[in-house]
Amino acid sequence: MRKGSVLLAAILAWLATGSSADIPPRADPITAPFFAPGQGDTRAVLILDNGRIAAKRYAPGYGDGNRFISWSMNKTVTAMLVGALVADGRLTLDAPAPVAEWRGAGDPRGGITLRHLLTMSSGLHHTEVGRPVENSDTNQVLFAGGTGNMAARAIAQPLEVRPGSRFEYSSLTSVILSEIVTCALTPSPDPRARAKAYRRFATERLFAPAGIRSAFLEFDGAGTQVGGSLLHMTLPDWGRFGTLLLDGRSLAGRRVIAPDWLAFMKTPSATDPGYGGQTWLNRARPGTRPMFPGAPATVASAEGHLGQHVTVSPDSGSGRGVVIVRLGNTPDTPVRPDTLLIARTLARHFRRGRK
Repeated sequence: MRKGSVLLAAILAWLATGSSADIPPRADPITAPFFAPGQGDTRAVLILDNGRIAAKRYAPGYGDGNRFISWSMNKTVTAMLVGALVADGRLTLDAPAPVAEWRGAGDPRGGITLRHLLTMSSGLHHTEVGRPVENSDTNQVLFAGGTGNMAARAIAQPLEVRPGSRFEYSSLTSVILSEIVTCALTPSPDPRARAKAYRRFATERLFAPAGIRSAFLEFDGAGTQVGGSLLHMTLPDWGRFGTLLLDGRSLAGRRVIAPDWLAFMKTPSATDPGYGGQTWLNRARPGTRPMFPGAPATVASAEGHLGQHVTVSPDSGSGRGVVIVRLGNTPDTPVRPDTLLIARTLARHFRRGRK
């Protein structure tokens, strides 16, 4: 038996008799590195191997009762909801996106498809990060003058390049997707009715089947879910979400995400091999290395600002594979210590073919 298997077996044995939150840091070699100096403010870590808890730990002051913010991990959740409507035949991946403001005669935005939006290649003039910060329309809409109707601000932007010709990451694009979901669910202009319809759909089609109970969705003043940024869930529920990203099934094995839709989300897009459908992929991008060096190319990840990760690998671990959840407050830098640590964790502790 390999060393990693011995460590994992010992932790699983402990979990069978006690709480993983009580494991002393030195007795838990899998999570201890996440809380070491230089890793930023790690607040919670959960690792599932073949659907079972392999390791779990909180920083002091945090526990199962805390909800943790998604930031951009919510983009992947939004994509799953879009997929449910595609499965129902209410949306079509390669048809023009159902946005009324783009239907005018001669409007070049009429060529934007749902696929373009999901793969961040709409061509719209959106700026995720600006210098100075006020030059970012994302920040302006999320935190300044656009909170009353975020989708309207995002939809109103003109094209800067042809749809499908360039990758440009944009949280406002995900807000447009949330608006499309809402309009497919209800014709009501009332913000409360819109938010209620979205919340009900998300619960019935995604959260409840996955066993997720803590999800708290945030909406703007128009009742549009802030689909690129604002969802809160507990650590165990982020783990449950991770199993959906892993293979489309709940921890109990219930099919929640259609296989073809999950495959689309994990397929490299035409404009960026490191990005699929609102989901990051472990593929080399133009001018960069893979996000998780040394880990399998099949690794996919929901990523959020300040070091939020739900990373899954069907080709690591045993059985169904591995889910790694890391939540915290690590400043964004070109070389992220938390990302490198997840890669090392996959490489050292979870390999196929263990005896």
